[in-house]
Amino acid sequence: MPHFKKLTPNLLVASVERSLAFYVDTLGFARGMTVPEASPFAFASVTGGAVEIFLNDAATAVKEYPAFAGRPIGATGTLYIEVEGVDALHDRLKSQVKIVIPIATQFYGMREFAIADPDGYVITFAERAAES
Repeated sequence: MPHFKKLTPNLLVASVERSLAFYVDTLGFARGMTVPEASPFAFASVTGGAVEIFLNDAATAVKEYPAFAGRPIGATGTLYIEVEGVDALHDRLKSQVKIVIPIATQFYGMREFAIADPDGYVITFAERAAES
């Protein structure tokens, strides 16, 4: 059996610069590498703790993956990121982002909310709810 070590979402985006600014300046991720080193970028990465996300220019990605041609940007899947301090994160972001699922404690014990990034990717931030 393989030993799986890491999952890194690889998102196709309309503008790497716009997405990089959103993930770093709005969400609080750290800027990783970019290709090339100066704008305009074809690729960038962001990191936060054990989470890493790749941001790929959609037009450039189609050259490597022709099956992506003509497909809309934004996935039907979502990113689910566990954090510490979900309420504080929600309070900080709610006036800056599009909230697509309001903050709530779910029946399965997670307190979470979801936002949409500039390309329509849905990101859920979650934290194990305190037991009463």
